Amino acid sequence: MNMSRFERKFGKYAVRNLSLVLVCCYAVGYVIKFMVPWMEIFLSLDPYAILHGQVWRLVTWVFIPPSSSNIFLVLLMLYFYCSIGTTLERTWGTYRYNVYIFGGMLFTILGSFLMMGCAYLFMGERMLYDGGAEIFFRAGSLYFSTFYINMSIFLAFAATFPDVSVLLMFIIPIKVKWLGVVYAVMLFFSFLQGDFFMRFAIASSLLNFVVFFLSSRNMMHLNPKQIHRRQEFKRDIRRNTGGITKHKCAICGRTEVDSPEMQFRFCSKCDGNYEYCEEHLYTHMHVKGRGNS
Repeated sequence: MNMSRFERKFGKYAVRNLSLVLVCCYAVGYVIKFMVPWMEIFLSLDPYAILHGQVWRLVTWVFIPPSSSNIFLVLLMLYFYCSIGTTLERTWGTYRYNVYIFGGMLFTILGSFLMMGCAYLFMGERMLYDGGAEIFFRAGSLYFSTFYINMSIFLAFAATFPDVSVLLMFIIPIKVKWLGVVYAVMLFFSFLQGDFFMRFAIASSLLNFVVFFLSSRNMMHLNPKQIHRRQEFKRDIRRNTGGITKHKCAICGRTEVDSPEMQFRFCSKCDGNYEYCEEHLYTHMHVKGRGNS
């Protein structure tokens, strides 16, 4: 089953405003961190504890936010990631943004279990005595947090809007692509110099960035002016047609309102009047006979 069929089947279940949902989770996490800090250890992504019945950790680790003791920096961070995440969702579409975020979370979970397997493989029987495994994995579980998920969101934003400028320290204007390069270099050296846990956490959390952009290069390097023109076109279409559209892709559901610069064509090989956007015109499965695809 290819990507377009997944989108057609599961796209309706995509979570809208996912960045806001994540920020709300972080806010709850900060409340827990400041008021009942001992509780954090029971929420972390600990594969050893999960296999011993604490399955809630597969979800609750998302509530553990990036570390910060400054409330101003916390609020600034929450606003920043909500802003760039919302921009990505509007640009890519809700479905693709969901795939990116949940893919990063899934890779993080798989990475934690792979880390446990490698630990047993290379450290052997000494982990089995005196509660060694429980203590070992508890200590490393906090490395698998949302910090690197947030970093993947920023890298995605830098790759999609490389020429957008931000104010470094609220003063110095700098293009986001250069910040992306700096962060990428920092992550590379953190991986080289990090310990056993950090290397697995970095690699697994950022794998979605590599996978997603290798398979979705057409989503990169969008010009902000094009996005602005697209939004203006959407408003004009809604104002002039009352929301009625002339074209709609049978796979992803996009219309000329969603993608003003997109070309739409009917497929002569499909049985029926099926119209597709330029991304799915040559990749869709042809409809042969009534109700078959």
